[in-house]
Amino acid sequence: MEKIFNKAKKLFSLDEYDFFKVPGHDGGRNIVYICIRDGEKKGVLRISLLDDRSEKDFLAETEFVKYLAENGGPVADVKKSVNGKLVERIIEEGKSAFVVLFEYAKGMLLYDNGYKYRDGAPLEEYFYNTGKTLGQIHRISKTYNPEHKRYSYFDKYNMDYIGKLIPDSYSELKRAIEKRLDEFKKLPIDDNCFGLVHFDFSDGNYHIDMSNGDITVFDFDNCIYCWYMFDLANLWTHGYGWCQFEPSPEKRMEFMKHYFDTILEGYRSEIEVDEKLLELLPLFIDMVLIENVVDEFECAAEEGEEVDYEDIEDPAECLINDIPYAGFGEE
Repeated sequence: MEKIFNKAKKLFSLDEYDFFKVPGHDGGRNIVYICIRDGEKKGVLRISLLDDRSEKDFLAETEFVKYLAENGGPVADVKKSVNGKLVERIIEEGKSAFVVLFEYAKGMLLYDNGYKYRDGAPLEEYFYNTGKTLGQIHRISKTYNPEHKRYSYFDKYNMDYIGKLIPDSYSELKRAIEKRLDEFKKLPIDDNCFGLVHFDFSDGNYHIDMSNGDITVFDFDNCIYCWYMFDLANLWTHGYGWCQFEPSPEKRMEFMKHYFDTILEGYRSEIEVDEKLLELLPLFIDMVLIENVVDEFECAAEEGEEVDYEDIEDPAECLINDIPYAGFGEE
């Protein structure tokens, strides 16, 4: 790994920089370093060692990020190597790594600020800006014509793959997922509602400038062709943290409606929402739950472990028992 790291530094002219290795997390697939110069965070060096993606996959991701940045998107841009490449492949001692350098996103994680928004500003500003930022990305995505194309939703989310991934001991869960996939196949797939989406748009993957509330997005590692509604539904599920300690399910749902309406207001300032698909929000929330479940089984498989049912209990029970809105309104 040290030889790969040293080659990466030379390929991206980083010899004069200091580096901070970001601690890994469950399900993490990359080794990430923050590049620091003169005490200031300047970039993020990402080294991918897993063999589950090809150079084409990484090019498809980085070309999309570059397109977003060049068209005014609120994203951390990708930087070219000394060879003019967005992605460099390094082979060392039989190991192959794909290396990418991104700009460091201005601002900070909400988590690192104790989930406190900027002083003097209401949370509604944050919710609005979150929707507006996502709307900007989707608006630009609709004009994107890729040279290298990322995979599409059903390329991965199909029962041939999921049926093998999830053990037969989870037969009820597998039937519930298959039922949803059949419903997804009936959804329209056209340029207005279906395109390249972030697929992990949440507060762990953007920084907030606490001086003005601007949001800069990063980590398009999971970007995929899917319904734009998926990213909105994913935001819906991540709103739970703001009301999780409210004991009344009615008040929780009242808050969630206010939260999501404010997100939609920001989103609509950039792009229209497909109103017919918006009415199917509970179905797209189920789509998010399926992604969460599949991710847990994939992470366990990579580690050669079995899934702890407690890690998937909430999404699994909602899918099996047809509990809408991820159970936010349930006792």
